[in-house]
Amino acid sequence: MKILANRMDRGFFRYQKEFEDKALEVLRSGWYVLGKEVKSFEEEFASYLGGGYCVGLASGLDALWIAFRVLGIGPGDEVIVQGNTYIASVMGITMNGASPVFVEPDEYYNLDPAKIEEKITERTKAILAVHLYGQASKMDEISALAKKYGLKLVEDCAQSHGACFGGQMTGTFGDVGCFSFYPSKNIGAFGDGGAVAVRDEKLAEDFRIFRNYGSEKRYYNKIVGANSRLDELQAGLLRVRLLHTEECQQERIRIAGRYLQEIRNPKVILPKVREGATAVWHQFVVRCEERDRLIEYLNGKEIGTIIHYPIPPHLSEAYGYLGYGRGSFPITEQYAQQVLSLPMYNGMTEEEQQYVIDAVNGF
Repeated sequence: MKILANRMDRGFFRYQKEFEDKALEVLRSGWYVLGKEVKSFEEEFASYLGGGYCVGLASGLDALWIAFRVLGIGPGDEVIVQGNTYIASVMGITMNGASPVFVEPDEYYNLDPAKIEEKITERTKAILAVHLYGQASKMDEISALAKKYGLKLVEDCAQSHGACFGGQMTGTFGDVGCFSFYPSKNIGAFGDGGAVAVRDEKLAEDFRIFRNYGSEKRYYNKIVGANSRLDELQAGLLRVRLLHTEECQQERIRIAGRYLQEIRNPKVILPKVREGATAVWHQFVVRCEERDRLIEYLNGKEIGTIIHYPIPPHLSEAYGYLGYGRGSFPITEQYAQQVLSLPMYNGMTEEEQQYVIDAVNGF
């Protein structure tokens, strides 16, 4: 049996007619940029998050860098972020000329609140909380620190659509929640797409202006903005996806539940869910000291896996100029050497799940 690390085709075929009908509706409409589909999706996604405003953008990375730009964070400023995140989180900071200040993650792979305060300086202007792998960070403590020191709070929710802390959706705790709708995400488009979620109406309008060349009215430009617009086709398809989000989330939770209950191998460390938080299992990430041998073993059984992520941003060639060396962030680096994502996707059959469980147990 061959099992891919991730499959997006089954998520399409399950709702194929709805997707195809919506695509044809948009194509036949004759309006493809900033039309009724984008407006409707923004309203529906904001409602899904529990209120406020949503502004559709071209990608998750755009959501991050534009968020810091609109919040006025730039050269000379520092932003606290966890060390084990995907590099796009850090790019959102540095593309504005600001400096990332890395903090070690906790046992749940998210920003450790206990390690934030010691990194705050007079140059610190914001905290970026990344809800990695689909589990909500400890937002009560992170929010309290941001408030205590008068810092902006941005959430990277690229992997946490629908995850909650204390019953509140990720993306609604801070000044800006940044979302990606890349096809592999739990709420995924059929190409690139992103959005920001905000509570402040004026801030939402600032994002709308910035995404469209800085234009509030056509050909009348208030600022130097960007071309970053969620297109009508992707917005329409995301509206279909949103209709089925709950059932798809519950399916991933059931698969993760089987993994947690039935994988029993002392060489494999299973993920844990924080009290008060929910996980939507964008990835099911285990740790193994013999990861390379585990990958080879699973490859031999035609089971695909992915490492999220093998090189921490502080050790990447792109951020060599920051001057960090190996050993700078031991927990981050240990995770990078041990983490492995097992197959997790909507439409995964019980037979496929059992095959993965048996294989991991047999390692």
